[in-house]
Amino acid sequence: MNIAFVTHKFGKGDGQGRVNYEVVWEALRRGHRVTLLAGEVADDLREHPLVTTVLFPVAHYPSALLQNHFFARRTARWLKTHRAEMDFIQVNGAITFGTTDLNAVHFVHSAWLRSPVHTAWLRRDLSGLYQWLYTFWNARLERKAFADTRCVVAVSEQVRLDLLKIGVPASKIRVILNGVDLDEFCPGPASRQELALPEGVPLAFFAGDIRTPRKNLDTVLHSLVDVPGVHLIVAGSVEGSPYPALSDRLGLTERVHFLGFRRDIADLMRAADLFVFPSRYETYGLVILEALASGLPLITARTAGGAEVVTPECGVVLPDPNDAAALTAAFHQILADPEHRTCMGRAARTEAEKYGWNHMACEYLAVAEEFGGR
Repeated sequence: MNIAFVTHKFGKGDGQGRVNYEVVWEALRRGHRVTLLAGEVADDLREHPLVTTVLFPVAHYPSALLQNHFFARRTARWLKTHRAEMDFIQVNGAITFGTTDLNAVHFVHSAWLRSPVHTAWLRRDLSGLYQWLYTFWNARLERKAFADTRCVVAVSEQVRLDLLKIGVPASKIRVILNGVDLDEFCPGPASRQELALPEGVPLAFFAGDIRTPRKNLDTVLHSLVDVPGVHLIVAGSVEGSPYPALSDRLGLTERVHFLGFRRDIADLMRAADLFVFPSRYETYGLVILEALASGLPLITARTAGGAEVVTPECGVVLPDPNDAAALTAAFHQILADPEHRTCMGRAARTEAEKYGWNHMACEYLAVAEEFGGR
């Protein structure tokens, strides 16, 4: 088959880009020809003899809204001209206009607009207005995109429910969970000293954008007040973040360590004792699988997409992400017994091994080969 993939990025340094990167490689391993319509493509893909790359650079436009619009228009024109040459077209959301075969949905803007932690409801300024406009416009476009495709893939149960709420037929939806690099994220020794982390103490780990309340670091900090002795490391840019000041006000200065933006997440996970991620809204938290693959017991919330893979044997899923008392209890439950925590870590790794990148990519290709043969 000749399969066209349309998205902004194909590469390892981006969550959605990594998913597409792995699916493309599986298509190449099966001998399919691949056409990539993108703004950025990893060098190893561009150099492959079965790959045709068609670049649509849009970075020079002044906003993401305009970048997405012109990318969608230009790729749609290309697809209209070359549609007869393609056996199967896979896209992400409203990334292009026109009919497609598979739309892999990582984010549902209609659901995000309803969230109480959407930027538009928290910031009554020009930035908030822009975020509202961006989400509202994408919500309109994605409804048409989902109607104009043959199969909609949800990357989590949370996304599936969001799709049902906007009228996508259940018969049209398939769930394919994102994957994880089981070699990069794995249990093993790590030197806290070399990583400049506190030694000789129970260590929890939080990673995410801490400039917004969406990831819910505030509830984590409030719960930590009642978990004495436990230290927390936080990976995420602190510029413009209110949480270092909140940590100081709560008397947690000595126990909460803001590391800033980090690229060594896998090493930090190996050095920690547990991972905490009770996000208030998440379509798919890739860090959930990364923590499980690293052998970490996990605390998350039902509102975090991907939480469905967390079993009672390897973690705690909170019904309410804002329940600080329940989060405190979860901390105590995991940290009280080191032997039990070790067992949870082994169960976490076992669970994560079901979701390697290759497994995920094979599921996508099964859909492509099913529909592409019709």
